[in-house]
Amino acid sequence: MPIHIRAEPGDYAEACLLPGDPLRAKYIAETYLENPVQRNAERGLLGYTGEYQGRPVSVQATGMGCPTAAIVMEELVQLGVKRFLRVGTCGGLQHDLQLGDLIVAVSAVPADGTGEPHCPTADWELVHGAVHAAKELEQPMRVGAIASSDTFYDPDDGRHERWSSRGVLAVEMEAAVLFTLGALRKVQAGCLLTVSDIVVGGEFTRISDEDLQAAVDRMTRVALTTVTGD
Repeated sequence: MPIHIRAEPGDYAEACLLPGDPLRAKYIAETYLENPVQRNAERGLLGYTGEYQGRPVSVQATGMGCPTAAIVMEELVQLGVKRFLRVGTCGGLQHDLQLGDLIVAVSAVPADGTGEPHCPTADWELVHGAVHAAKELEQPMRVGAIASSDTFYDPDDGRHERWSSRGVLAVEMEAAVLFTLGALRKVQAGCLLTVSDIVVGGEFTRISDEDLQAAVDRMTRVALTTVTGD
């Protein structure tokens, strides 16, 4: 049994969604999964397994930041999980992004301190599947590079603008290490993000709680269709 995910092999499905927020994991399990069973509560990292449209799927919170996400993913790999899809929120870095927009990440700038230098890239099958799932659900999306940072309150005032000028779509805190571990452990890793803030243009703009919930619901439906599809 792993140290932080207190479960046994077989307790988790091969496909797993990875929200950062434990309460979001609980919400996804209770709202979208059939017959959800709680598999973990250690350190507040809530995890569940159930079914979506008759197919087994799990959802496991990672907490905030690449170090914690790395621990969670490593232990889920030990438990037999093979397909990981992060479902999180992000700060939009392009001026034409709107609050609530969906982003399908292809790669992530590794602006974190977890692991050696690498070019973290999402699994193509998951990217392709997410794009098609979004189209089938008539959900608009943006596809491209994001950045993963250790700092939520960034002391470098110019960093976001520099990323924006290079076409980076958004900044978040976990995807880079998930993509890296996907490559190292020979499992699939992808990332879907909801734009919860706009962090360029000289003014920080935050989505309302109600609009965020609706956007997360749209993202979750795309994510579940992606990880349970053939």
